[in-house]
Amino acid sequence: MSDYGVVLDAGTVRFERVLPGPIERVWEFLTDPVQRAKWFAGGPIEPRVGGKFEMRFKHRNLMTTDEPVPEKYKDVTDKGMTFQSEATRWEPPRVLGFAFSEPKEGIAPSEVTFELTPEGRNVRLVLTHRRLPTRAEMADVSGGWHLHLDMLAARLEGRTPPPMWATHSKLEAAYEERFAK
Repeated sequence: MSDYGVVLDAGTVRFERVLPGPIERVWEFLTDPVQRAKWFAGGPIEPRVGGKFEMRFKHRNLMTTDEPVPEKYKDVTDKGMTFQSEATRWEPPRVLGFAFSEPKEGIAPSEVTFELTPEGRNVRLVLTHRRLPTRAEMADVSGGWHLHLDMLAARLEGRTPPPMWATHSKLEAAYEERFAK
């Protein structure tokens, strides 16, 4: 449980990870629906700015152990959840941006940007999540991003990802404490 996200401003959190490359492989794990489903959410993406980006979450497919599922995540774990998004940046193989939530009347969706930079045989991934409306939501999504980035690193390294819900529970508590200030 290292590599905590940091608050950049009232509505923005950033994460950094150094992952095994090459950059094209990491890009594939961000943009290919099959590879992305192994650590986050599947679903097709139209490869262009303004392209449709469907996110299909089904956490049961990410679990590596038989562990209890928190009540508030049971539906997403078992039934799954799909929402439509839009690519806001598309600069292969370096930058991917997308709206993270479906638009609501008068409220701009939050936005996620992945930036990839080669570092020798490795790749630095910087994830920035902007326009988070409250500290509570920032803590909530930070625990999720931290877990999903740990899963991405494990998949790229050929390791089994950590137990999903036990890890998420610890991260959620840690971010609530960190961001309460």
